[in-house]
Amino acid sequence: MVKLNSLLLIVVLALVTGCDRVKVNPGNTTTWQEQLEQSMALLGHRNWIVVTDMAYPLQVRNGITTLFAEEPYMEVLSHVSDLIDSSPHLYAHVYLDRELSDLNESLCPGIENFRKEHQRVIPTANIIFTKHEDLIDKLDSTSNKYQVVVIKTRLALPYTSTFFELDCKYWDGEKQKRLEEIIGE
Repeated sequence: MVKLNSLLLIVVLALVTGCDRVKVNPGNTTTWQEQLEQSMALLGHRNWIVVTDMAYPLQVRNGITTLFAEEPYMEVLSHVSDLIDSSPHLYAHVYLDRELSDLNESLCPGIENFRKEHQRVIPTANIIFTKHEDLIDKLDSTSNKYQVVVIKTRLALPYTSTFFELDCKYWDGEKQKRLEEIIGE
């Protein structure tokens, strides 16, 4: 009876404090890969997937799901990139923190290797560099209406999060513009 009351109290506290809104996968038997793959059919344009370093904050908005990956950052990044590329309905605009460009080896040992490995997975020509705080603000506002999936890794280098803003693979801005012309808007 005491255990049942304790469990009931925990559930009530979680509901009252809003802890039910934070979805993190420790203790879950489903891997982050399985969870992400299962959600891919549900994700569409305006959704985001973010691969982060260890210090990335746990955001608590309803629209943000946080998963944890034990695998190395580049392995996670490669898996996410491949999953998006193989999707029949999605492609991504890829963002990195603008601050990453200013880091050097004396300030941040290991950053040159990170950039080289990241370039191997996602060529720099395909990346939009934006201030970190602007990206965080964008996720915060986006999660009011749309789902954001954050995959946190054990990487311990600053400004290394990769942001994938999902978009529709089979419908683009040019087609939308032509449709609006037909409609008369």
